[in-house]
Amino acid sequence: MKQLFINGNIHTFNRLMPVVESVVVENGRIIDLGSTDDMLLQWGRSGHQIIDLDEKTVTPGLIDSHLHLSGIAGNYLNLDLTSLTSKKELLNKLKEKADKLSEHDWLLGRGWDENLFTDGDIPTIKELDFVAPHVPLFLPRICGHAFLVNSKALERVNYHSNISVPEGGLIELDNQTKQPTGLLLETASTLIEKHIPEASYDETKRAMRKAIKLAIRNGLTSVHTNDPLNLGGLTYTYNLFDELINQEQMLLRCNLLINHEFIEEIKDLGFYTGFGNDSLKIGAIKIFSDGALGRRTAHLSKPYSDETSTYGESIYNEETLYNIINNTRHLHMPVAIHTIGDQALENVLDILDQFPLTPYRDRLIHVQVLREDLIQRLAEPGRCADIQPRFLAGDFPWVQNRLGDKRMEKSYAWKSLLDAGVLCSGGSDAPVEPVNPLLGIHAAVTRKLPKEMHNGYNQQEKLSIYDAFKLFTVFGAYPTNEETIKGTIERGKLADMTVYSKNPFTMKDPDDLLNLDIDMTIIGGKVAYSR
Repeated sequence: MKQLFINGNIHTFNRLMPVVESVVVENGRIIDLGSTDDMLLQWGRSGHQIIDLDEKTVTPGLIDSHLHLSGIAGNYLNLDLTSLTSKKELLNKLKEKADKLSEHDWLLGRGWDENLFTDGDIPTIKELDFVAPHVPLFLPRICGHAFLVNSKALERVNYHSNISVPEGGLIELDNQTKQPTGLLLETASTLIEKHIPEASYDETKRAMRKAIKLAIRNGLTSVHTNDPLNLGGLTYTYNLFDELINQEQMLLRCNLLINHEFIEEIKDLGFYTGFGNDSLKIGAIKIFSDGALGRRTAHLSKPYSDETSTYGESIYNEETLYNIINNTRHLHMPVAIHTIGDQALENVLDILDQFPLTPYRDRLIHVQVLREDLIQRLAEPGRCADIQPRFLAGDFPWVQNRLGDKRMEKSYAWKSLLDAGVLCSGGSDAPVEPVNPLLGIHAAVTRKLPKEMHNGYNQQEKLSIYDAFKLFTVFGAYPTNEETIKGTIERGKLADMTVYSKNPFTMKDPDDLLNLDIDMTIIGGKVAYSR
């Protein structure tokens, strides 16, 4: 049976046929498109399914090029601490939860951001001990690069002053007492994480179902998701996704980024980039090269403007990073490397230049702090920048103090990247930012937070609404070399489409994007969500 989607305002993002009224689908692929009259004349015979789009605007299915479905699922399992605006509010929420737990439980949550607090900095370990005296507590920051713990959590790992901290990590100590403040940075978190009991498989699976449904409700048809470190390894992760996507037919197309820690497991399982089918595939090898701007762990070439004693730092030294990339190349697989600071990006590019390309593009994730010379080095056909426009809403205005005016000129510089010919794809890094891609599109167009009354930060870097949508459609297919099967609406491609309540391309005020709803998410010609 064929599906005929008729009476739409369908923006194909294909220059040869930019707007059509109808699309015909067979076996999950587009076989024809054109006017409603022509498609009904050609294909409108009995037995075929006809879906009336009621003149709604349609684009190619939205693609998120970098998120963590397991992290979104974690917010269904544990405390969601995003959007809290005071330390007092955070402590009250922790106490309320702790009072319901026994000494055998853990108090887990994620999402605090001290830059939103109106009443001071992050809680001290004494404050955390006061609200949760009997249970170990572990709270990743919104960025996932800093973590709060209490004394009970340190007891579980038998903390002592000479404890061995993994490379790239730090347990922050009080300057006077030389005792932990309760703040851990980067890989130091692994000391705690290995002692946290895992949720049951069924609990995790239920939470992952919710995360997948949330993504689909937000108009996403494909995601590139990084999860093995959160889901207990590669085998566990792949089996879980295989059950949800292939067996339960949850429809969302998932490309799995695999952390480099599982390279040996990749060999044992016989996996490779592109392994799988159109619904579930193995992607690139994920590597962290530095931290984040929030706690000044992103690696800069010059000191932070608001704390000139630090440059941030790389997670790995040059030799270790080289060896990780070398091991990846032996598998003929591409890398997807987290790089936020300009020095981290320079170090990564220096190493990548020493290796031949693979059949798949390497991905540089975030690339928030740039320089003109680095932008030119990114403009290679074998490289793609995974950018997160919504970071602007989470990072401004405080990030301006971190970096200073001069450095801000080439930070969050999405238009400069595109103008230089850099392949850029749009993502959310959810749960760091909301999974809703329309919020990322709004940030790319306006360069300001919702409801802010100014013309935007670094206005010269604004994108048009059309180009912002391209980040999450056309360009979203490039990191996975899938531009021949998705990203545009044309014959032979997967029938993935997103339907909107209003036409975003005729909006005179870009803030109206915030009032845009997803009316329908279509994956492989099937209506996966309808409002």
